[in-house]
Amino acid sequence: MSARDWIEKDFYRELGVSSDASADEIKKAYRKLARELHPDANPGDAKAEARFKAVSEAYGVLSDASKRKQYDEARRLFAGGGGFPGGFGQGGGTFDVGDLFGRAGQQPGGMGGLGDLLGGLFNRRGGTSASATRPRRGEDVETDVRIDFTEAVRGATVPMRLSSPSTCSTCSGSGARPGTSPRTCTNCGGAGLVTRNQGAFAFSEPCADCRGTGRIIDDPCPECGGDGVSTKTRTLTIRIPPGVDDGQRIRLGGQGEPGRNGGPNGDLYVRVHVNPDPVFGRSGNNLTVTVPVTFPELALGTTLTVPTLDGKVTLKVPAGTASGRVLRAKGKGIAKRDGQVGDLLITLQVAIPNNMDAAAREALEAYASATAEHDPRADLNALVEKRST
Repeated sequence: MSARDWIEKDFYRELGVSSDASADEIKKAYRKLARELHPDANPGDAKAEARFKAVSEAYGVLSDASKRKQYDEARRLFAGGGGFPGGFGQGGGTFDVGDLFGRAGQQPGGMGGLGDLLGGLFNRRGGTSASATRPRRGEDVETDVRIDFTEAVRGATVPMRLSSPSTCSTCSGSGARPGTSPRTCTNCGGAGLVTRNQGAFAFSEPCADCRGTGRIIDDPCPECGGDGVSTKTRTLTIRIPPGVDDGQRIRLGGQGEPGRNGGPNGDLYVRVHVNPDPVFGRSGNNLTVTVPVTFPELALGTTLTVPTLDGKVTLKVPAGTASGRVLRAKGKGIAKRDGQVGDLLITLQVAIPNNMDAAAREALEAYASATAEHDPRADLNALVEKRST
């Protein structure tokens, strides 16, 4: 993409957010649009697919703090809300982009920083002869996967269908119909920029013949339309490591968008969402479970059989144990790949019966009568009195 194309695009409007939107707001807007416009949700809808690509392109810039800063600075300097000065975006050709990219560092007044800014944004690091065919890394792609609680604890291998930009299989990324090849643009000599002399100054702009690419495709590939990239549905096998957390991202190197001009592919980031379990919870590497018990079991002591993910364990409950106490079953938690193993934390909770028959009520009333002299709130009352004095 040429400098003109990039700067004149309003990525904020593409995502429907303001220019001062936070990173979370940008991410939320992108995910909403990506779900609505995804090719899987709109099969055969070319307009939705084009919007999906545009939204993905916008997010690729605005989600990267460095790229976003460069993009904002460039638009403030050159777009001015309506195009480049001197006619960039207004039909003119009177601004020396080449000088800004390459020779700005030689100008008085500290213009080198300006050249560096644009060089970082458009992958140009100096010199007007920088090749338009310079290899460029592909964009990273993010997607989501949902797994069960047990799969998150033990790890799993999950097959996943993904629709994303991929190197066109018909033209192998060249953009030209099989049997043909792109040719170097004769107007710009493959540089992607043309220079015009006006008095004592030289002014450059993206070549109109090749649209700044440096190449001419006379017979475009029928699958990708000359872009070299097409959206495809592919099946990947994702290995979920044991102990993955809800919301954690897993990186698959080289599985993102294809690079351009021989550049490396981007990466694929898979965000994991874990379904809650009806029995177990999680606290770091520890599993948690709440076990109902009766008052006599806590008062007199007992032996409990407690479920784990691997079966059952037997635990002794000492006499006089309080409700809410947490017991620990060593090594029955989450075992991670680094060798760390958590425990199972068992919370004892007294279960109060909803209904009691006459015999149970009589027995409970007899217990209450026998312990009437015991005040369970004596310590609390003493603290309250001490505080008030």
